[in-house]
Amino acid sequence: MSGTGTPSAAAGRFSLRNSRALRWTVGASLAAMVAIGLVLLFLLTQATTNRDMYERNYARLFALNMVVASLLLIIIVWIAFRLMKRLRQGKFGSRLLVKLAAIFALAGFAPGVLIYVVSYQFVSRSIESWFDVKVEGALDAGLNLGRVTLETLSNELASKARASALQLADTQDVSAGLPLERARAQLGANDLMLWSASGQLIAAVGQSRYQLNPERPTQQQFRNARAQRSLTWIEGLDDAVPGVAGNARIKALVLVSSTSLGLLSEPRFLLVSQALPATLVANALAVTEANREYQERALAREGLRRMYIGTLTLSLFLAVFGAVLLAVVLGNQIARPLLLLADGVSQVAAGDLTPKATLQGKDELDGLTRSFAQMTQQLSDARAAVESSMVQVNAARANLQTILDNLTAGVMVLDAQGVIQSSNPGATRILRVPLATYEGHRLAEIEGLQTFGENVQAQFDAFLGARGEHGLDHWQHSFELGNTAVELAGRQANNALILVARGAELPGAGRLLVFDDISEIVSAQRAQAWGEVARRLAHEIKNPLTPIQLSAERLEMKLTGKVAPPEQALLTKSVKTIVDQVDAMKRLVNEFRDYARLPAAELKPVDLNTLVSEVLQLYASETSPVPVQTELDPRCPRVLGDAQQLRQVMHNLLQNAQDATETAGHTDTHPVTLKTQWLETVGRVRLSVVDCGTGFPEHILKRAFEPYVTTKAKGTGLGLAVVKKIADEHGSRVDIANRVVDGKVMGAQVSLSFAIENVAPG
Repeated sequence: MSGTGTPSAAAGRFSLRNSRALRWTVGASLAAMVAIGLVLLFLLTQATTNRDMYERNYARLFALNMVVASLLLIIIVWIAFRLMKRLRQGKFGSRLLVKLAAIFALAGFAPGVLIYVVSYQFVSRSIESWFDVKVEGALDAGLNLGRVTLETLSNELASKARASALQLADTQDVSAGLPLERARAQLGANDLMLWSASGQLIAAVGQSRYQLNPERPTQQQFRNARAQRSLTWIEGLDDAVPGVAGNARIKALVLVSSTSLGLLSEPRFLLVSQALPATLVANALAVTEANREYQERALAREGLRRMYIGTLTLSLFLAVFGAVLLAVVLGNQIARPLLLLADGVSQVAAGDLTPKATLQGKDELDGLTRSFAQMTQQLSDARAAVESSMVQVNAARANLQTILDNLTAGVMVLDAQGVIQSSNPGATRILRVPLATYEGHRLAEIEGLQTFGENVQAQFDAFLGARGEHGLDHWQHSFELGNTAVELAGRQANNALILVARGAELPGAGRLLVFDDISEIVSAQRAQAWGEVARRLAHEIKNPLTPIQLSAERLEMKLTGKVAPPEQALLTKSVKTIVDQVDAMKRLVNEFRDYARLPAAELKPVDLNTLVSEVLQLYASETSPVPVQTELDPRCPRVLGDAQQLRQVMHNLLQNAQDATETAGHTDTHPVTLKTQWLETVGRVRLSVVDCGTGFPEHILKRAFEPYVTTKAKGTGLGLAVVKKIADEHGSRVDIANRVVDGKVMGAQVSLSFAIENVAPG
């Protein structure tokens, strides 16, 4: 598949045009490099065989070498700059090009450097061997010998001049001529001059006395002579002419100190001038001239060596230049299919499976690009099929998740150790525990669900162990979570939950747990059963009660006055007992009848705060054994309810609360509280009755809303059952809890939550 017409194909054609232009450029550069190399080789050959030509054309050759080297260096720097620019811009394949260029350049540079180092050592040592080291040493020794000889003569003349200065110490200026002449004869000097400290000539002997303006020492020389007692220097040696005497001489300036006081106390200076021997001057000039010529030759030697080394350096640059160009050409040829493949791989990694560009060459790398393009097309087809399948899977998953989220039943996925993998909102609602925060924890480790988790784990273990024997694919069991305790704001609530759970094994050793809250169903069934029992009891018991009462009263009437007084008393007491118990049985039967025939609630908007105030008038503190106080939330909206049934609920709850408080002995200090509260977060109104009594025992708290369950000696156990039935009619939830303070039960609280008037109950 060629992939023409795509952006990748267009990029490939552009790359081919660039590579063709690059080949032309490289060819022209190689031709220029060969021409320059031949010219430099020819000039080098001519220069090594013709010294005069070398001396005349050295500057031109050096300038030409520098220009060529600079041009080559600029080209190399330009190539390196382009490569680094591509690398910094992050262009694809730039790192590979740099690596290949570096490899080929190093392959050409390393041998070139080795040859350069060897050639450099050879040229340096060969040119050094052209010059005799002994001659240079002899010339240096001759120069040192002449320098030492002149220093010796200068020191000797200075010593003699100081001796003569001592003889002239007490000589007066007017009579200094004769002593100076004697001193000149003793010293063998050419001239002697006596100078004052101010630079005035006092006396002179020798050739200088015939001079009108003899050369006077400088003030600096006078100061140095005074500080050092003597000063020597040589004049005319640089201007001396071989074979001509008198041109070079030694001068010594010494201080003449006077030992007497007075006018002669001013210091004077004796200047002695002595000509150097002509032979010494000639030898010194000869040695100097020979050394100068040798140094000129040595200078020419350095220039020749620099030219050879420059040529070698230029050759190194040519080799490096050729290696870099070869690296670019070969690297581009090798990198083209690799870069094409790498670009395609990066696009595939990024998810781009569009048709890829290919190369039509016959080598393996070009064939690899075609195979890669074919593979990419196959991947594109496979991905299209996978995407189509994923759309269907996602739709099915979304449907399944929607179903799970809206199920009233709880669904949990556990692993083999009972660790929660996932759960639906129904499970959180039923268990009243935020299971999403416990994912990754064992079900048996959740507070309040330890027993449930252990029982579920035991059911799964038993099911998996016996599955092979019975061939079952699931287990089903009911659980009663009557011991789940939640402590909140100092209140301990025990809400019995009756669950029916079903478990099955999932693929991959996972476990599926499905459960539902059947507490309301069981409660409704129990209420219905108790209602039927109450109806039948009321029918079966009430009929014989009236004949029994009438028979007892008639028996008392017939026997009254006919028996002895003791028997009369027993008769009266027995009849009274029968009548009282019949009345009690009638009241119990009436309560049964009322519970069984409780009418359906007529829900209308009701102001709960107003209804509480009306009911509270019947519990005035002067008529009530236990005072009742209210805490009404003024924000409470109207609720949907049956006012008559709600009054009955309040009466039942207040009566139970007063009885519990009175039993605990807190009649005066702890009133019963009847309060309302607007729960804005859930949009419901809560009605609560709080007492400070003895609370509910554990076994009663689990079954508090069942008929005939009571803790009072004279109670029938129908009060909370009626409250529960009325709450069910109103779609209200009833919560019963013990109030715990510092670990002790300090009363109980019963709460009902009602829907507001614009929300349907339930």
